[in-house]
Amino acid sequence: MNARAALRALACALALTVTAAAAAEPADGAPYRLAAGVFDTARPDLGLRPADGTQSVTVFAPSGSQPRFNNGAVLMPFGGRLYAQWQASARDEDSADTHVLYSWSDDGLHWQSPQVLRAAGRDGAMHSNGGWWTDGDTLVAYVNVWPEGFQSRAGGWTEAMTSRDGVHWSAPQRVLDADGAPVEGVIEQDPRALPDGRIVTAFHLRPGMHVAPFVSDDPLGLRGWRRGVMDSAPSEDIRVSRALEPSTFQRRRKGLDCVVMVFRDQGSSFRQLASESCDGGLHWTPPALTGMPDARAKQSAGNLPDGTAFLVNAPNADRERIPLAVTLSSDGHIFARAFLLRGRNDLPELRHPGRFKRPGYHYPKSVLWGGHLYVAYAVNKEDIALTRVPLESIAATAPPEPDAD
Repeated sequence: MNARAALRALACALALTVTAAAAAEPADGAPYRLAAGVFDTARPDLGLRPADGTQSVTVFAPSGSQPRFNNGAVLMPFGGRLYAQWQASARDEDSADTHVLYSWSDDGLHWQSPQVLRAAGRDGAMHSNGGWWTDGDTLVAYVNVWPEGFQSRAGGWTEAMTSRDGVHWSAPQRVLDADGAPVEGVIEQDPRALPDGRIVTAFHLRPGMHVAPFVSDDPLGLRGWRRGVMDSAPSEDIRVSRALEPSTFQRRRKGLDCVVMVFRDQGSSFRQLASESCDGGLHWTPPALTGMPDARAKQSAGNLPDGTAFLVNAPNADRERIPLAVTLSSDGHIFARAFLLRGRNDLPELRHPGRFKRPGYHYPKSVLWGGHLYVAYAVNKEDIALTRVPLESIAATAPPEPDAD
């Protein structure tokens, strides 16, 4: 959803029920854990190295009068192409001129000049990108609408546009719940399909931004959304949840097919929070603190074709979003291997100052396509880039790690 100013305004009122010292320790019963020695904090880039065949390319770098703030890149394969969507503005994050751009590539390496997918709003309403979905025949673009602007505490809602060719788009329409009413929340950018085709993601409900898991059995994800049951992490300010901006991966647990939801921790533990559902996304455990370091930012989880679970994030135990890495688990319980995606020596200097811009690799989102894991992200919140890794270079090569239950 990328409403950084709104999050900062709300976070100042956030009072957690645990101390900072306690927050540094993973909670009992966390859905997954990190094996010892995966990250070496005494070495550059946590001692990580790229997997064989890793490539990084620039999708868009502004020049001339083009927008100099760009963030929130999300990828989706469709019709033999790879599509990228992000939000942009002339200079500053969460400004009134924010609009949604998109581009496409036939090979994942060479990208077309971006086109406007959704122009800046009017009468105080603002737009941010909400990501993609597809049933294979139709491409869906979600756009989050903030009627009073990003910095308002009113929150927003989700609209969707559809296309059969990736060029011509329908008029925006509200995303609907199972009763046919509009969902009163902004969608997170990382929906995933369960084995039966059910879509699982989260909305941040209004007023404010309170995370809630949702599922839909509509192949296009336009309607039929049902809210899952989950007790949110505590906060004195009921307008914002401690857990935010989740993604999901799947695993087996005690003979059940389960889905794990991974969250940013707005409580500044600099660890991931996680919840689990083993009934198709209808009921979830309370978000628990894990041992996975995280620079308090969007991240992206998922599964490789062989079932290996992955976490893409900046696994840094402070606010610096460097390096960008992928961490893997053969069984989804213990994450024991990690590879570098982008490191400190790859990071260019920030060229264009602007509100909330800072060095780093921001808001990664991932997708599988053409034998690769693709990860899109913003560089310094001004360039849109991606890194792709051959699946054969990161697939599990050893027996599954021991069950962490």
